[in-house]
Amino acid sequence: MSTPLLRSTTLLAGLLFAGSAITSPCAEPGQWYDPGHQRTLGTHEVLDALEGVDFILLGERHDDAAHHRWQLHTLAALHGRGELGAIGFEMFPRSKQKPLEDWRTGNLTREAFLEETEWQRVWGYDAELYMPLFEFVRAHRVPAEALNVERDTVRAVRERGFDDLDEDERESVGQPAAAGEAYRDRLQGIFRHHPGAGENDADLDRFIEAQTFWDRAMAESMVSALEAYGGPVVGIVGRGHAEYGDGIAHQLRDLGHDSIRILLPLDAAAACPDADRADFVFALEPERATPDPPRLGIAMEEDDSKVTILEVFPDTPADQAGLAAGDRIVKAAETEIRHPRDLQHIVSRQAPGTWLPLVIERNGETLEKVARFPAE
Repeated sequence: MSTPLLRSTTLLAGLLFAGSAITSPCAEPGQWYDPGHQRTLGTHEVLDALEGVDFILLGERHDDAAHHRWQLHTLAALHGRGELGAIGFEMFPRSKQKPLEDWRTGNLTREAFLEETEWQRVWGYDAELYMPLFEFVRAHRVPAEALNVERDTVRAVRERGFDDLDEDERESVGQPAAAGEAYRDRLQGIFRHHPGAGENDADLDRFIEAQTFWDRAMAESMVSALEAYGGPVVGIVGRGHAEYGDGIAHQLRDLGHDSIRILLPLDAAAACPDADRADFVFALEPERATPDPPRLGIAMEEDDSKVTILEVFPDTPADQAGLAAGDRIVKAAETEIRHPRDLQHIVSRQAPGTWLPLVIERNGETLEKVARFPAE
């Protein structure tokens, strides 16, 4: 979903150039880490701690294959213990529940499934990243729930406000619980990178209201799955909706559900997470000998076919090219950029040592930049 909210940050390090192969100081690859108690755990200990839980959120960066491998292995471990009620996917709006169910029951081919769910329009990330998860659902006939709402619905909340929409316009989503102070602070940090955001409190409030609406919609869908299939319901969602318990978990608690656990992947060489970020994190292995595709090093959003940089990560091709938060990416390699996936596809084809010409718009001025990708 390309709504310009926390979905904006799903690329966070998604286009970040691959880093060092040093392991995290918290845990060795293959270990779980409990940030609250600062201790490492084995998989069986984490699974024991999840027994009887109603909701489990598995956060991800949407374009990171290692994150999806971790999600798949975690689902398999839960299923192996007979502790998997249903899987909810952020990737699908509620309107795509039927093709998701038809896929699960074996009534659609892969091609028909992607076509009927309008994968490219609705989500847009490389389907190969997600197909192992979908194949797992199909192979084991695990109930699957479309968690999301249409992008236009979230946009309408942002532009008009929840109270101005009737029940049909908001897809019957209920009034969201207000964002906590910490969540507001993080969302404000994202909002201030929007071109022309300024200090307009009304616009900021709508931005935050739209994010909480989005979280609420997915929380309500997870509750529906719990009522239909029992628990735990596992949510495959962007980490921004999961970490710190401020997003979906906050809305679940407002709906009367406190039995929630948050699990996140811990990238190799990543710093130890804050105690409140997640209940458990899993230490991923360092980079493999075969490098991942090139990474530019930005977080970005799409709004009305305009792609804007939210953050530039240090010591990356984007940083060295002089890109900055607030820049709008107009072209890459002479190709017009209208969606983050347009840039993703171009960056993924860059060979080591190549230069990528970019056209950006900054404060109304058109500039040319060149991103230089390191040689192997």
